[in-house]
Amino acid sequence: MKIYTKEELIKRLKEIRDMGWVKCTRPANDGCVGNTLEDLLGIAENNIPLANSGEWEIKAQRATSSSLTTLLHLEPSPQAIRFVPNIFLSKYGWPHETIPNELSFRQTIRATHRTDRGFTIIVNDEKKRIEVSFDANTVDARHNEWLKSVEKRAGLGELNPQPYWGFDDLYHKIGSKLLNCVYVRADALKGDPLAQTRIDGRSSKVEYYKFNKIFMLSGLDQEKIISAIKNGKIYVDFDARTHHNHGTKFRMAQDTLPELYKDIIII
Repeated sequence: MKIYTKEELIKRLKEIRDMGWVKCTRPANDGCVGNTLEDLLGIAENNIPLANSGEWEIKAQRATSSSLTTLLHLEPSPQAIRFVPNIFLSKYGWPHETIPNELSFRQTIRATHRTDRGFTIIVNDEKKRIEVSFDANTVDARHNEWLKSVEKRAGLGELNPQPYWGFDDLYHKIGSKLLNCVYVRADALKGDPLAQTRIDGRSSKVEYYKFNKIFMLSGLDQEKIISAIKNGKIYVDFDARTHHNHGTKFRMAQDTLPELYKDIIII
């Protein structure tokens, strides 16, 4: 595997940017943008070894994609309680849409508003932690039967204990993966690029990419992370059912990822 200096990496990324349309180098899948960039850089995994600068994670996405990027997986504290299965599912869960006799707890929450089931996240600057909050008074009327069941199981007050993530825990967990990042948004076409045929999701033709938006991101900043949470740009995603917890994730739109860093180099 090639080890780059920072100057060599910038030079190679500029070369890739200037190549124009590049044919996908792997079998088509959701990760093919990043896979093709890895091949062009001559690396085996989705991180780039940089001399004297550690490893840089690659985050690559089709420019038309609206999917969120996962910053980290981290269950809330107190972790000994196992809050998602023992509290959220058992006391606040609702019948799963397709699986009989199973409860579901699927919520994507952020700090700028409450969900229709009354959940939000609160940034507690005094305690330096991100907290999950529940307010029964804000639950949408169509969930009245569910709310009656919550009253029987848990009462209608605030969550007690209140699940949370410490500021430092979030920063170090995100930094363990995304301390330095090469972030790419690529235009994508299927078929002959000269025909300018946009992807419609139905074509089986080979995909081509133009890597024309490339950023080198460093200086991951805790204050910027907390600010993004306050502003609703970072979401907390719960996805659990009775016999399987898919994990609790912090996610954000990929085009806002540079906002978490102090130092940005635009290639």
